[in-house]
This record gives sequence, C-alpha cells and structure tokens, in this order.
Amino acid sequence: VQLQASGGGLVQAGGSLRLSCAASGRAFSSLHMAWFRQAPGKEREFVSAIGWSGGSIVYADSVKGRFTVSRDNAKNTVYLQMNSLKPEDTAVYYCAKYNGLGLYDYWGQGTLVTVSS
Repeated sequence: VQLQASGGGLVQAGGSLRLSCAASGRAFSSLHMAWFRQAPGKEREFVSAIGWSGGSIVYADSVKGRFTVSRDNAKNTVYLQMNSLKPEDTAVYYCAKYNGLGLYDYWGQGTLVTVSS
C-alpha cells in the first residue's frame, strides 16, 4: 500500500481546508484508515479514523465538531474536512492504514497545515 496525502497549506484562523489521502496497492475498500498529526516539538497524535465502509468514525476531542472524515472507495481516497481551524491545529498531517492488529503499518508522507492567527 502506498499513501499520498495532499491538500495542506496556509490558512487564517477560522478558515477551512480539505486534506486528501490517495491510496494505491491492495484493495482500499477493505482498509480501516486514520489521520494523525504532529505539531512542531510535539509527539504525533491521533486525529480521526474511519472504517472500511465509512462507518466506525472516531475523532479526537480536540477536533470533534470541527473536522469531518470521509472516504470514497471508488476513488481510493480518504478525506479530512477541517473547518473552524485554530492556530493549534498547525501540524504535519499524516494518513495511515490500520492493520487490524493494533498497529498502523503504512503511512503517507504528510502534508503541512499552517493556521495563522
């Protein structure tokens, strides 16, 4: 599996961005996917996850109500719609594939989101 994240950029506080994660390789529609982020000087943290059928959606408390995860299995792509962005959302965002055994074993290269105040 190869994952390619895109859609990051510079946005003002209160603005929106949509991240995309395109997958290639094995059957995407059977994969549980997630988004993580890593801010400068901080550890990587979980943001959101989505099951293979679009269900089993989970959000970190810090983004609940502002971010929406979705997927289009026909396009082998997972999305993260980010609204009401805050400066503390500034980070490199990564998509990842869950292996079903407690680990995320494939990671995209990351896309940088910068939110200015």
